[in-house]
Amino acid sequence: MAYGIMGADSVRKNNDKKVTVGILMGCLLLFLFGCGGRETAQEAPAGTDSLFQSGAAVEWSAPERVDLSYAQEFTLDRYSNGCTLITISDGSCYLVAPEELAEATDEDLLAEIILPADMGTDEAEKLMVLRQPVERIYLVASAVMDMFRALDGLDHIRLSGTDTDGWYIEEARTAMEEGAILYAGKYSAPDYELILSEGCELAVENTMIYHTPEVQENLMSFDIPVLVDHSSYENHPLGRVEWIRLYGALLGKEEEAEEIFAAQERILSEIEQEIAAGQEEERPSVAFFYITNTGAVNVRRTSDYVPKMIELAGGTYIYQELGDEESNSSSMTMQMEEFYATALDADYMIYNSAIDGEIHSLEELYAKCSLLADFKAVQEEHVYCTTQNLYQESMSIGGLIGDIHEMLSGGDEEGQMQYLYPVR
Repeated sequence: MAYGIMGADSVRKNNDKKVTVGILMGCLLLFLFGCGGRETAQEAPAGTDSLFQSGAAVEWSAPERVDLSYAQEFTLDRYSNGCTLITISDGSCYLVAPEELAEATDEDLLAEIILPADMGTDEAEKLMVLRQPVERIYLVASAVMDMFRALDGLDHIRLSGTDTDGWYIEEARTAMEEGAILYAGKYSAPDYELILSEGCELAVENTMIYHTPEVQENLMSFDIPVLVDHSSYENHPLGRVEWIRLYGALLGKEEEAEEIFAAQERILSEIEQEIAAGQEEERPSVAFFYITNTGAVNVRRTSDYVPKMIELAGGTYIYQELGDEESNSSSMTMQMEEFYATALDADYMIYNSAIDGEIHSLEELYAKCSLLADFKAVQEEHVYCTTQNLYQESMSIGGLIGDIHEMLSGGDEEGQMQYLYPVR
């Protein structure tokens, strides 16, 4: 495994040295062999940039930008030599090199790469090289585990930031029970000794790492690249799912990722067609909530992805202007009186089990707050609960939209729901 991060000063110094060496070497080669020597680098076409000019023996063509359907927090650029450039919204960049280029050093790869026209110098100077197969990953972003599972890529993960009993994904829990994946501490307190002894090649973190920047700095000081997953920042629900294309590029499983994502798109497309066919029907209103241990009610802000899923499924979220759209917080807490006034006449209620746990009867719901018996959705038995595995299964978004659509269409008569179940 090799990786490189170059600051502006070192880039300038290296550039000066390489230009000088390049000129001398060029003169020597011309003297010895004339003009018939091998051409080692292509001239960058207009509108592109190049990091260095050291005569690396890896040929590059201008990159082709991958057309993403919904994701806005990353880009992918593919090169004809098999490399893929991953750029994330936080400014981090990763050049993923295939096994066929194993003999090329990082310096070779960085020397002549033709950068996308929209990549700035600051980003280019922070470019990191990742070598396929990228293995022995320390996976802290729990939502990413489901993407690796879907790609049949759990064997690339050696270390986990979630312990065995914290996983609802069966394959992840089994791998940890069997010792194929080891617990290496949570994001804020990693087991550095274990991480180093296991030869970790990459740490995949979620944005919580920004609260403990010293951890990221420590990992990188040990020559362990850190990739921060920003899928939770995506505006469209399927934008979150589309991050599987990034991990497909990382693992060399682009085709599998494309097929998996296409299946999610088909679910949404079919729902949209059904909704369009019944445009004149009124959209049912939906409340999504849970009761805190103090008796308050936690609900989703309007800008969160859950209200967007409700809308895509054919419903209307009860709060159309709740919270600040610029806030990174996905939810907020209100008193029961305020929730009562707004959600009393909601057509459907979905209880969020992620924090408070699942409920399986209306009696359990009443035990949390007896006032809920007054609600229209409760009286009409239009109450549903999410399964606890929902938030770890990041590839469930298309399925959950389908489940909500099924709920709004008359319930789960045939037991087709995966992530919702009725509470009676």
